[in-house]
Amino acid sequence: MRPKNLEKEEAIRTIALQIIAEEGLENLSMQKLAKAANISPRTIYIKYENKEDFLVKLFIDEVLGAYEKAILEKFKPEMEFAEGVKKLCTNAFRFFKNNPHAFALMKYGKSSPLLNKAFQEKDIKEGDFFAPIHRFLEMNAKAGVIRKLPQEAYRALLFSPILDLINEYFDYQQRHKQIITDKVFSDCCDAVIKGLLK
Repeated sequence: MRPKNLEKEEAIRTIALQIIAEEGLENLSMQKLAKAANISPRTIYIKYENKEDFLVKLFIDEVLGAYEKAILEKFKPEMEFAEGVKKLCTNAFRFFKNNPHAFALMKYGKSSPLLNKAFQEKDIKEGDFFAPIHRFLEMNAKAGVIRKLPQEAYRALLFSPILDLINEYFDYQQRHKQIITDKVFSDCCDAVIKGLLK
């Protein structure tokens, strides 16, 4: 791809994330995106089959990889359980606070078939992206530190509360007082940790 085309592609993706964050996924259309990017809708359809194809690629390229890199920063599967979970929670909170557009797409992807479609399209298997977290949980379950549960249950117990708290954080940015402070978030992580310990 030529440099000019790369710039155009980056602009399209950035504008799409902005529309999703500000107006919601349901209000993103290829026509609106093309108009905002000052291009013809045909330009978008050269690279993407339809809106779903665009969103799947946007999710994989712009959100999933960046989220994986951020959440695993300074995390090691050998960490003591509480320390490891705290690191994952803190990393996720920081990433989404600094990337509200990525959070918007993650949130919408979680409540739609987008995530499954993205995983199928790229043939992403359970653990392909977050293998160190899977090892961490398996090691702690095997050692008897935490209750033995399926990976999907661990994911729901660990990350659904994080996403809900971050959603509250963004909701409260529009109000006079932020209730989801770093301290509140940390206390919530402690509660999740206690709930998983044997």
